[in-house]
Amino acid sequence: MQIIPMLINGKWVQGDGKGLIDVVNPSTGEVLAQLKNASKEQVDEAVRAARHAYESEEWRQVKAFERGQLLIQLAQYIRMHAEEWSLLECRDVGKPLTQARADVEAAARYFEFYGGAADKIMGDTIPIEDGILNAVVLEPVGVTVHIVPWNYPLQITARSVAAAIATGNAVIVKSAEDTPLTTHAMTKWFAEKLPKGIFQHITGLGRDVGPFLTTHTDIDHITFTGSVPTGIEVMKAAAQNIVPVTLELGGKSPNIVFADAPMEQALEGVVRAIIQNAGQTCSAGARLLIEKDVKEAFVEKLVTKFQALKVGPGEADVDMGPLLNQRQYVKISTLLQQAKENGYVISGGATITIKGYEKGYYIQPTILDGVDANAALAQEEIFGPVLTILTFTTIDEAIALANGTDYGLVAGVWSKDLDTAHYVASRVKAGQVFVNNYGAAGGIQMPFGGYKKSGIGREKGFVALRNYTQMKNIAIRYATPNLDCE
Repeated sequence: MQIIPMLINGKWVQGDGKGLIDVVNPSTGEVLAQLKNASKEQVDEAVRAARHAYESEEWRQVKAFERGQLLIQLAQYIRMHAEEWSLLECRDVGKPLTQARADVEAAARYFEFYGGAADKIMGDTIPIEDGILNAVVLEPVGVTVHIVPWNYPLQITARSVAAAIATGNAVIVKSAEDTPLTTHAMTKWFAEKLPKGIFQHITGLGRDVGPFLTTHTDIDHITFTGSVPTGIEVMKAAAQNIVPVTLELGGKSPNIVFADAPMEQALEGVVRAIIQNAGQTCSAGARLLIEKDVKEAFVEKLVTKFQALKVGPGEADVDMGPLLNQRQYVKISTLLQQAKENGYVISGGATITIKGYEKGYYIQPTILDGVDANAALAQEEIFGPVLTILTFTTIDEAIALANGTDYGLVAGVWSKDLDTAHYVASRVKAGQVFVNNYGAAGGIQMPFGGYKKSGIGREKGFVALRNYTQMKNIAIRYATPNLDCE
């Protein structure tokens, strides 16, 4: 059985923690690999190595365009090995192969995008007065920590690591214990290309290893993607050392469907927004807000579409794969049993046993109706293929429902009326608003992040580069030269 090693200070090492952690294929229950917890001493070593590498003349001498070229080479490498990496992601996370392939291409695009941006991160000059040249320069922030979730391990590692290295930082990645395989594949490439200590990979249980990183006194920035409770703990830990954080947390995102919506597009968008990665997505369209006049007809068609969806192992490449693990499976199946008892389930709501894959964590995509807008099912992130329907009669009621949770990550607005679409988009409290679509092909270039408890800061696009830079003002006074000659 393969034991996933860590990369610390240019060396491949196993965690010092006791016991082994299984990496399981959610489709089959098969153990794919194992890993160990990093110890505090190993995390300390990684931080020391990152600091030394970041401050070394060797790294300083790597020009910005050379960093960019390196990232573009990685993008090319990923595309050359796209099928291999797609299978790794499919088996590790359980998602259908088509979705895994899209994740691999997105990772390549992140490295390509930020590789192209590496030598275009420019400062400014500010006019002060005659005799002073005032320059604003953007410098790397230093040692950056990247705590990656299990649902999109390759994409989310790529989007923050690419931006951090493009701007000249040293990177420490803590992969999710459930899904380390593609991060390990990426680590092997970086190990051959970068000075030791510039890219390092730490493994282990988040609750055990994460605090060693987030409380460390010699890191300069933390990027975390995950749940709100864990995000709060990360932020508290970072505050002790005045370390900035970028947090991409949960969501309870609405698709708002008006009576004049392009109905077939809306139906397809609503379905895809909740079954992507079995609903295990921060930006999942977990709520359908539907105008009362068209609710009955729309929901009837929606149920038909849900019941036609095929659920199966990731490598079968059907519509939806399994949930990630036993913990997710028990949590969501228990919740759905309670929803059934309350009469909310109008489609799905049951677990599934698939012949030949009896140990997989399969569940039906589910629609709930009749839930009060203030109930937990309509307020809290379920993180599964569960869609909750709410009804509105006016635009302002729709906006109030859309904004009526602690989250504000994504929203979809479905209407052919431009006035309606613009009005709603301007008033919905969400970091991304999609009109007559949902997701926009991953949106590598589009800033992504949330209002309220959905997070702090933005990933993706040029704006994310600012996460990994700090601003320095340099004011130079110069005198009038004496040009008189004797």
